[in-house]
Amino acid sequence: MLNLLYLAVAMAAGLGLSRVMKLVNLPNVTGYLIAGILVGPYVLNIINTESIQSLKIITSVALGFIAFSIGGEFKLSYLKKLGKSILIITIVQAVTTVLIVLGAMLLLPGETNIRVPRALLLGAIAAATAPAATLLVVRQYKARGPVTDTLLPVTAFDDAVGLIIFSVCFALAQVFAVGGELTVQAVLLEPLREIGLSLLVGAAMGALLALMMKFFHSNANRLCLMIAAVFACVALSELWELSSLLTCMMLGAFLANLRKDSISILSLSEDWTPGLFMLFFVLSGAELDFSILATVGLAGIVYILARSIGKYGGAYIGSAISKAEPNVRRYLGITLLPQAGVAIGMAQMVAADPGLSELGIASQVVTVALFATLVYELIGPILTKIALTKAGEIAPGTKPPRRMRGKRKKLA
Repeated sequence: MLNLLYLAVAMAAGLGLSRVMKLVNLPNVTGYLIAGILVGPYVLNIINTESIQSLKIITSVALGFIAFSIGGEFKLSYLKKLGKSILIITIVQAVTTVLIVLGAMLLLPGETNIRVPRALLLGAIAAATAPAATLLVVRQYKARGPVTDTLLPVTAFDDAVGLIIFSVCFALAQVFAVGGELTVQAVLLEPLREIGLSLLVGAAMGALLALMMKFFHSNANRLCLMIAAVFACVALSELWELSSLLTCMMLGAFLANLRKDSISILSLSEDWTPGLFMLFFVLSGAELDFSILATVGLAGIVYILARSIGKYGGAYIGSAISKAEPNVRRYLGITLLPQAGVAIGMAQMVAADPGLSELGIASQVVTVALFATLVYELIGPILTKIALTKAGEIAPGTKPPRRMRGKRKKLA
């Protein structure tokens, strides 16, 4: 029962801080994160660490719905219009970020068997982005335009590219650190298996969901079907060690392309998810530990600066190569700065490796990743709003719309 009380406190705090953010014209997600910090174990300790861990299911489900919503934007007609530019931008910005962070971390002092693995791992983690905060800003201000249209698919595809890069760098880091064996399975086959199976499971569930929609016509039943499908995708991803982000993204993409009425169907989930997303960000904020600021050292500062340069520069170069619109070149990189769940997941994989933990590499990587999360999650949504406003895709002084998409529909 205490968990229900903690959820009530989290939602009350999130709502209160969202009112404060409105007064200073900042995104709601920033208020949710600050609310989480205040009620979390490192400030007021209203919600303690054990409770946060017991509420992890909220985080998993919220990430599933975030990926599902992004997948719903992947209409084939829309992707054909964008052409190969999305793929080019995604790969160029990811690789550029990895190389810049890797190079910067190699310049830091330290023994080779620690410095090189640390640089490889942090370089790979730097590629990951956080679609959650970005999506919430886009929805809150109903942003529309070339930058927004490019941002959502790039953020989604970035996870697939990041998984491949991380797997390669993780295997190399083990070799440099403890003399592990560099195998084709570890470097190539395992990441391809995870990505391929994730997309396959999501596609199968998406096709099944689209089929089931033919037999259920009321809004209430269709909403229940979508919720059940996302729950199933998240659960199967956990059971089979797949990427729930990619699985749920493909679920949304297949539904969007197999149903002509997908816009009205997907709008039903947007009526249900605001509270879930609020809880996700409040609980994420509660996990941000400010005490790591004293231990992060020079590595954390270098990582933040190098990754920011890499994301902005890589997005600019990729946009130029693909001949994207000027606003996409100028502002896309800024909107790619938020980093959270995927990066922390990668850091936790590093922490689980005995060899890397014994040498102290894992603790350094985890500390820097958490520090980056703290910084990027607080300033990322603000920068995203500023960039989209500068690009003319959020009108100055725009108030958050009551409905994110479509008209309110009765649940019958």
